[in-house]
Amino acid sequence: MAKLTPPPTSLLDFYRGSAFEPLYATSVTVTGGVAEHGRASGIVSSDDGSLQMELRLPPTLGGPGGGSNPEQLFAAAYGACFHGAVNLLAKRHGISISGSSVEVTVAFGRDPADGRHSLTAYVLVRLPGVERHMAEHLVRATERICPYTKMVRSGIESAVRVETLDEPLTPRIDASRSTL
Repeated sequence: MAKLTPPPTSLLDFYRGSAFEPLYATSVTVTGGVAEHGRASGIVSSDDGSLQMELRLPPTLGGPGGGSNPEQLFAAAYGACFHGAVNLLAKRHGISISGSSVEVTVAFGRDPADGRHSLTAYVLVRLPGVERHMAEHLVRATERICPYTKMVRSGIESAVRVETLDEPLTPRIDASRSTL
C-alpha cells in the first residue's frame, strides 16, 4: 500500500482562469436493488470500483436500517472535504491542529417553502489546543474555500439528462417548470 499523505498546500493557490478547470472527476451509479428503489435498497458503485455499497432506508423513514443512506454519504463527503481544507489552511500558516475533527449533521425533512423535501447541514469543527480566536479564523477561512460549503451556500452547476434504451438522449429540461 502506498504511503498516505495529505495533498500539497498548493491546492490552496488562487486559480485565475476564465473557465472551470476540473482537477478530478468521478462517476457513481445507483441502481434500485431488490426494492427497485435507490433509497430503500440501492446499490452504489463508483466508476473505479473503489466504492461498492448497499443503501438502506433508515428505520425513522420506515426502512429496516442496517445500511448507509444518502444523508450519511453526503455528511461524510462534506465532513471529509471541510476537514481536509481546514488542515491545509492550518499547515500553510504553521498551525498544528492535531486531533482535529469535523462532525456534520445532515437532516432530511419537510420543506415549508414548497411542501416537498429538503436537507439541512450543520458543521461542528473541533480544534483541540488551538486558541479560540485562531480556531474561528481558520474555520471562517475554510468556509470560503471548501467546495462543499460553497455548494451548500450558493448551489452547484448541475444538469439532469434522461436516456432510454429505445430513444436518443433528450435535451435538458428546465426543472423550475416541472409540475411533478
